[in-house]
Amino acid sequence: MKQAVLTKSLNFITKYKNYSEEDINKLKYGLEGIYLTITKMIIIVLLSIIFGIFREVIILLFLFNIIRYFGFGVHARKSSECLIFSILCFIIMPIIFLNSKLDKEVILVAGIICTVLLLFFAPADTKKRPLTNFKKKLIRKLITILIGGIYIYLSLSIDNYTYSILFILSVVIEAIIVSPITYKILGQSYNNSKIVD
Repeated sequence: MKQAVLTKSLNFITKYKNYSEEDINKLKYGLEGIYLTITKMIIIVLLSIIFGIFREVIILLFLFNIIRYFGFGVHARKSSECLIFSILCFIIMPIIFLNSKLDKEVILVAGIICTVLLLFFAPADTKKRPLTNFKKKLIRKLITILIGGIYIYLSLSIDNYTYSILFILSVVIEAIIVSPITYKILGQSYNNSKIVD
């Protein structure tokens, strides 16, 4: 089904204009990314509705994408790996944490550990998008730590347990995806800017 959708989309785009082979390859890559994102989101949303955590998952995705924009992190090589990892992070983890009733002390410890991980490992690049500019990398690191710090502070200071967990969980997920251990588990290279150099 994926190939059929991509082929029809590509045929429609290239119908009225001639593109170079390189442009067609870029279009294919972009279309595949859009297709995978949409299908993954449909599955995540359906699962969140089934488990009764739709609102929480939408808020978590929003918070996470803000910090991920600056902190980057690993991308799965296969769409199946990405889907499994996404279900783990955005369905299973929220269900566990929202039903655990964690103390503020546990949240504080999680926050400290995540801050240390972000300090050492964010922003984490990928092989396709190595971060070679030191100044931009430093700015992204500082912004990632700042956002993480704000999330942790809000997680500790607000009385609403659900929101408290969603704030800390977004930082936990970002800390996981910038960790070299996660890169190793997914069989991907780490410190890609050094590989480029």
